[in-house]
Amino acid sequence: MKSLNLYDERDIRFEESPEPVIEQADDVIVRVKAVGICGSDLSRYKKLGPYVEGMTFGHEFAGEVAAVGAGVEDIKVGDRVAGCPTYYCGKCLSCQKGELSRCEKLTVIGARHPGAYAEYVKLPAAHIVPLPDHVDYDTAALIEPSSVVAHGFYRTTIQPGAEVAIMGCGSIGLLAIQWAKIFGAKKVYAVDIDETKLEVAKQVGADVLINSLEKPAHEQILEYTNGQGVDLAVESAGSPITSAQVFALPKKGGEVVFMGIPYADIHIERCYFERIVRNELRVLGSWNAISAPFPGREWSSSVHYMSTGQINVKPMISHQLDLKEGPETFEHLVNRRGSYVKVLFYPERG
Repeated sequence: MKSLNLYDERDIRFEESPEPVIEQADDVIVRVKAVGICGSDLSRYKKLGPYVEGMTFGHEFAGEVAAVGAGVEDIKVGDRVAGCPTYYCGKCLSCQKGELSRCEKLTVIGARHPGAYAEYVKLPAAHIVPLPDHVDYDTAALIEPSSVVAHGFYRTTIQPGAEVAIMGCGSIGLLAIQWAKIFGAKKVYAVDIDETKLEVAKQVGADVLINSLEKPAHEQILEYTNGQGVDLAVESAGSPITSAQVFALPKKGGEVVFMGIPYADIHIERCYFERIVRNELRVLGSWNAISAPFPGREWSSSVHYMSTGQINVKPMISHQLDLKEGPETFEHLVNRRGSYVKVLFYPERG
């Protein structure tokens, strides 16, 4: 089958791989219809390299069931599905406490198990997420990143009527804008330095657009909030710079939740760090997208709000490509050639 396999830093190859086969009674093989590039894929491609040399990459996908194991009862060939790509051990202390996202051995397909940049991918039946008829494959390919965002929001204490700032309008940030509204935010501020992404932010529901190249984001937000700041700030850029600046966005007693991963040292200027202490901020980390009972309410909620249209991913999808365009696309992304938001591959097309 056609696939994209990661061999080293900046070495991803379009090549033939063996098709997965049923080995366990609970195995489900899915014919991949759409699969997206995640920000974490870019980081691993650019500077971290593969967990296993030559591993089929990718984990955000949706497709059609092609085969099931003998023990699978509620899933049948032809079903339209997405898949939770995350594995947990079930044995460590966090797992025993039901805190699955904190599992000591947490991993995803594309890391130590073959991923979804391929014509077919295999997962246990418990990882399969059925799709309503009116949620298409493009939308369903973003259930996983939507669940990542939902997981972060569930960690906060956001209440209806809150004001929320989203720092970084990549895929996670654009989904966070929509989740903020679902959680009852009355006003959402979208912060970025890319006008194209800010325009998409407006299309998915942002109330105020802030280009932080024009003036520091916190100064602009203070002007909009009568010098108070927001109730919740979401760091979704994964930048060392914004990971420091985000502390200046909340009001006294407000919250910050980190969803981005900078993969670099963060140097926090005193003026930002002191906001944590002097404003008594509540600072939260958020990791992955699963909870008990597996895969968690993040997944069922994402499917629900996609089915109602309250999560609309269509404005986010900037590129719809053949799988063979993968190596070139990854290079364009890391070199910032072109205006990319969300990239989807269609393995059946080549």
